[in-house]
Amino acid sequence: MEKHIYDNSNGLWYELHGDYYLPCLVIPEEEIHPIGIWGRKHQQYLREHHSMVYNDLVLSGKLYSYLADIDTQARNKLDLLVTQLAEKEGINEQLKARDQLAWVQQIQKFGFHLKSQL
Repeated sequence: MEKHIYDNSNGLWYELHGDYYLPCLVIPEEEIHPIGIWGRKHQQYLREHHSMVYNDLVLSGKLYSYLADIDTQARNKLDLLVTQLAEKEGINEQLKARDQLAWVQQIQKFGFHLKSQL
């Protein structure tokens, strides 16, 4: 039996491992993207509830770019929501200049994300 074979029907190379041919799947270096918490949560969701979509993304080599995009979208949306909520609650630079203790108390309601925004 040959060590490597090529399947024309799907365009994949296979390598012999014992009695079985397994696909040679390698993620190209330029397609590896850092994935944050929201991308990892979405990956877990896909694995548990949409395994066919997950497998399709893995086999096509598009999983990491897809998850990085989802993560970026989620972080941008969270930043926007936190900023809008802070504006609605009156937490701004004027409050910080006028009463720092009140600003700190208000900002603690929203956690770390707001600290980086203001």
